[in-house]
Amino acid sequence: MGILGNEKADAAAKLALSLPVIRMKLPATGMYPRITKLIFDEWQEVWNCCAGNKLHAIRLTVCDYKQKTCLSRRDTVLLNRLHIGHTRLMHSFLLSGDDLPECGTCQCPLTVKHILVECVDLKDVRNKHFVASSI
Repeated sequence: MGILGNEKADAAAKLALSLPVIRMKLPATGMYPRITKLIFDEWQEVWNCCAGNKLHAIRLTVCDYKQKTCLSRRDTVLLNRLHIGHTRLMHSFLLSGDDLPECGTCQCPLTVKHILVECVDLKDVRNKHFVASSI
């Protein structure tokens, strides 16, 4: 109270209340980008809380993912399974009741990442067929 700028703002707001309400038709499509951004922002907040998730290790954001169109659905599924380490070799022990397989050379758990990136015994094979420092 008593501040000139605030008093003017209050008077203008009260004056606006007496103006007629004009209905305007706005296309819903104009709101799609904003709605999409809100959904992605909320999804990203949830995703950030999932640091232990296998997918979180390969994709830090939930940005609009574009599938490579040159790949078939089957190939895309295979690549995604490799990224997260879900293969028959790595998970068959769960179904059979066996112990977790270990790398014969490194004596550490046998994983897709270990085979494709980490195992020193397979370094020559990796260098011959591809160059990668991460999954």
